[in-house]
Amino acid sequence: MDTGLTGGPQARFLRGLERSGGGVAVHVGDQALTYDRLHELALLWGGALAETGARTVGVLSGKGVTAYAGILAGLYAGATIVPLRPDFPAARTAQMVEAAGVDVIIADERGRTVAPDGVPVLGEPRASQALSAPLAPSSDTAYVLFTSGSTGRPKGVRIGRAALDHYFGLLDERYDFTPDDVFSQTFDLNFDCAMFDLFCAWGAGAPAVVLPGGAYRNLPRFAAERGLTVWFSTPSAIDLVRRTGGLTPGALPGLRWSFFAGEALTVRDTADWRAAASSSIVENLYGPTELTVTVSGYRWDDVETPRVAVNGVVPIGEVHAGHDYLLLDEDSGEGELCIAGPQMTPGYLDPADEQGRFLERAGKRFYRTGDRVRRLGGAELAYLGRLDSQVQVLGWRVELTEVEHALRDCGVQDVVALGVAGDTGTELFVFYTGGERPVLELVRALRAVLPEGVIPRHYRHVEEFPLNSNRKIDRKTLAARAADLLAPAPA
Repeated sequence: MDTGLTGGPQARFLRGLERSGGGVAVHVGDQALTYDRLHELALLWGGALAETGARTVGVLSGKGVTAYAGILAGLYAGATIVPLRPDFPAARTAQMVEAAGVDVIIADERGRTVAPDGVPVLGEPRASQALSAPLAPSSDTAYVLFTSGSTGRPKGVRIGRAALDHYFGLLDERYDFTPDDVFSQTFDLNFDCAMFDLFCAWGAGAPAVVLPGGAYRNLPRFAAERGLTVWFSTPSAIDLVRRTGGLTPGALPGLRWSFFAGEALTVRDTADWRAAASSSIVENLYGPTELTVTVSGYRWDDVETPRVAVNGVVPIGEVHAGHDYLLLDEDSGEGELCIAGPQMTPGYLDPADEQGRFLERAGKRFYRTGDRVRRLGGAELAYLGRLDSQVQVLGWRVELTEVEHALRDCGVQDVVALGVAGDTGTELFVFYTGGERPVLELVRALRAVLPEGVIPRHYRHVEEFPLNSNRKIDRKTLAARAADLLAPAPA
């Protein structure tokens, strides 16, 4: 098939179509959608979109046929895709639709009930509208993805087609994915890592399998039934699988690749995952949305990684080829990571959001990640935490990741340490999982490894951490809970 299109994520699907046309492209529940059928649907919907002249298409759908066909249809029509979630508040969805300048919405049944007024929702297309082949893109922007802005207003990040081409080109060189692989599809479609799920699978001609929530109750069984060979999720999923008994040695024998991104990945969690998936190569991937999915990677080694890990966190590895990076305000090999190169966003939808996020050095534009890193041997980097993960407590400069690491070594399952405003200024508040422990026991253990001034004053046992919509630990919710607990009782 010669469409005249040599790049862009849609070209990866077309490559998979050539390799595996009659094979499954995506499993959703009991429904298996082949490459041929998904292509037909995308051409049909793409033709209807082309007739509207839409340049920006919102896909307001849960993970299902409408979502996957809608994303491809928008790409086939040469439009920019804006993934939207029907379970988000309607007012927030309306904000995103307006900010992105969405012309047309493709929606599933639930999405149609929450679609904002004033924007057409595409009806059922006619066969006569079908495209004969994908169209050339009308914009350099393939996707617009929204992150939470500091003001509470969604912040639209433009993801370029050339950036995606560079990204997936590097992945093709690094990994040996084939049509025989079976990929997990754990991420919601408004999360940039979902692009890895889909376009790595489709570029290889392999199926992507949507994980229903119930799959985590017995992941080994689900993985075996579906034949999963490639796993990708946030690190929070590891503890979820652990708590349901799914991380026993050898429980995930079919996995040959395991990827984690979106949060700090701990040595303990990775070691447990490796025990369950002993045939799997494990990689820690790092990258903010502004740098196109992930921009560095570190391959786990059972012996070396625990030795070089900082605060019990797996390194983030080397920045992708073709990029430059610097550590802003570097002191003793540590500083804020700033990256320039082909994966960097061309900017936000609202230029006002760019204030303080970029800097110019030596004629290059760098994105300020807001993440503190440390140089390790060679070009590898260790993740130390967000800039705001360093707090001052009674004059002490406290690294929250260091406190968390010390508590894990004291035997708690997992931990989140927070700096919260209290009567005497900033106070350390800890939430932890695993068996409940006497506070005095935890304090005594910490005194053996931490200075007195950085030992937390407040501890709260929880059965599990709250997760946000991207299945990351919801630190904002925990911080609000801590603030409520520290608030003085009403008179």
